[in-house]
Amino acid sequence: MRNTLTRAGSVRTIAFALLTLAMPVWLSACGGGGGGTAGAVSPPPPPPPASGPTWTQGVYPAASTFKNRCEVRRIGQDIEGRTFPDVQGTALEERFWLRSWTNETYLWNTEVIDRNPANYSNRRDYFAVLRTFATTPSGKEKDDFHFSEPTEEYLAARNAAPTATYGASYIAFSTTPPRDFRIRYTEPNSPASAEVGGQPNFERGSRILQINGIDLVNTNSQSDINQLNAALFPSTPGLTNSFTVQDPDGATRTVSLTSVNLSSKPVNRTRIINTPTGDVGYILFNTFSPWASEREIYDAMTAMEAAGVSDLVLDLRYNGGGLLAVASQLSYMIAGDTRTRNQVFEQLRFNAAAGNRNPVTGAVNNPIPFYSTGVGFTVPEGTPLPSLNLPRVFVLSTRSTCSASEAVVNGLRGIGVEVILIGNTTCGKPFGFYPTDNCGETYYTIQFQGVNGQGFGDYADGFIPNNSTASFGVRLPGCQVSDDFTRELGDENERLLAAALSYRGSLACPTVSAQATTAVASANGSLGSGGIPLRPPGPSTLETNRDMTMPPGR
Repeated sequence: MRNTLTRAGSVRTIAFALLTLAMPVWLSACGGGGGGTAGAVSPPPPPPPASGPTWTQGVYPAASTFKNRCEVRRIGQDIEGRTFPDVQGTALEERFWLRSWTNETYLWNTEVIDRNPANYSNRRDYFAVLRTFATTPSGKEKDDFHFSEPTEEYLAARNAAPTATYGASYIAFSTTPPRDFRIRYTEPNSPASAEVGGQPNFERGSRILQINGIDLVNTNSQSDINQLNAALFPSTPGLTNSFTVQDPDGATRTVSLTSVNLSSKPVNRTRIINTPTGDVGYILFNTFSPWASEREIYDAMTAMEAAGVSDLVLDLRYNGGGLLAVASQLSYMIAGDTRTRNQVFEQLRFNAAAGNRNPVTGAVNNPIPFYSTGVGFTVPEGTPLPSLNLPRVFVLSTRSTCSASEAVVNGLRGIGVEVILIGNTTCGKPFGFYPTDNCGETYYTIQFQGVNGQGFGDYADGFIPNNSTASFGVRLPGCQVSDDFTRELGDENERLLAAALSYRGSLACPTVSAQATTAVASANGSLGSGGIPLRPPGPSTLETNRDMTMPPGR
């Protein structure tokens, strides 16, 4: 502009026209028409405003502001037939939603450091720090249940979508050489439980020595580990692999298994045990999820009611949790109508800011009753449930007994039903969540603590049998007994079940042989000599938590 304006003597008319066109910009840059100096250089324009939301520490817009605003928008419907709610947004908006949602619903929201979402490159890394890092009296993390997973995987698990498997659950006593992988249990009607010559392919406690000729116990080759992983955890049905196993009696044999698509059975097995003082029911209940668990525990308890059992041994040693509604139903079916009528199964405690409202649903925070009818997962809503009307129940437990399983223990104790614990300390999780999808990722963040009808829910270090030497935990009547891998589950000589039957008659804990105890303790304590680890995948998040999901429409 300055060069144009200094050509005073030549093209005056053109210069005037150019000056006229330029003046609005020049005037704006100088802050108006007055006070300017002819020919002054304009300051640079201000930077454009930042795109998307900006962070102000301690100021939280409503989570609904950012809900379903997705960097990658889904189109269509999920496997349950619901239309995706996504609208086009940004990755930053997804992280801002996590921030506000955590502040609104997380149980320990005042213990979360407010970090700028813009400083994180992805939603999972940001979610990982949106929790408390405090510890319990025993020193374990107060919140060690903070997860997320793709929503597709969550829905598949919730609906029990079949996956490729042999139908075997493994336990790894040592993941590095010398490795010790054993069979924990098998699924009914699976390749693993199929019999050849009158013997099942896999027995509980069988140790896997080789797969396809590869030494699982000692190999330290990454190539071998990759092949072992592919064989142990098949990705598709139709894969055939050869397993050399050593059975609990010391015999070694080789079996061939072909993977199939299979859904795990929540109720793995049941039986009626005849005793001189009445029949005892036994139920191995491995998960309160998926939705099929409602039908399976309904059928099992219907059989127990028809048999007129006088006691129940509920084997929850591998039950990590699941649907709280099913836990409530099971508790009703144990205790019966008289003991549970108008009683509280569990009351949810949310963060202090929630008041008497559920901050997730917005509804009044009413207590959860003992559900006496089907709720509509897989038993039609309103269907009356069977009941055993028992004043006590024997629960078989290990460290894998968690969440919704512990809610059964706590809920029954809240109405005066005696819970006799046989086994070991439970995991210690009086907390739960509502799985929440946003933009294709389902998040699990602790949103409440569950307390029973007497207001008790402080068992973050677990429930422990009364004769346990543990320093922390809530003591219950019963006996500390090591898990027994020498006999099948449901065998009345299997150590935990035998202890329950013995305690039932004498109200005293049996003496366990030092040899048996030492053998199991040695296996559990073996850390190997180092080397490349071979680790089985952990259970799904649904199987290890307290899930507040209800059927659509409830």
